[in-house]
Amino acid sequence: MTIFSYPILIKEIYLDSFGHVNNAQYLTLFEEARWEWISRNGYGLPKIKETGLGPTILELKVRYLKELCLREEVVIQTRLLSYERKIGKIQQEILRGEEQCCVAEFTIALFDLKARKLVAPTPEWLRALGVSG
Repeated sequence: MTIFSYPILIKEIYLDSFGHVNNAQYLTLFEEARWEWISRNGYGLPKIKETGLGPTILELKVRYLKELCLREEVVIQTRLLSYERKIGKIQQEILRGEEQCCVAEFTIALFDLKARKLVAPTPEWLRALGVSG
């Protein structure tokens, strides 16, 4: 499986009153990186509207390891860990150089927007997640 790297600068809008990134903002940063990942791999919003199938998050686990502060340059790395039947797992981590600052594991699935249920991953969806084939 491939690793998608997304560089980002920590801006003022992500900070809380303690001067570091607010815990909820980490989820926003991770989501931004995921959208860029699947969009660059051909599964952005136009594809979701065309197919009626889109990603959904079923569960997440986050570990905050090091604080992130204003104007730091970090990289969010995203990778697919597994996909079995209708359920996948991806990992995202925020790195400052070689230092791991935050790591999250997401349980994901492909959701049929009309039928309102989970569906098996399509070949296009798997390609967007970095599965070659």
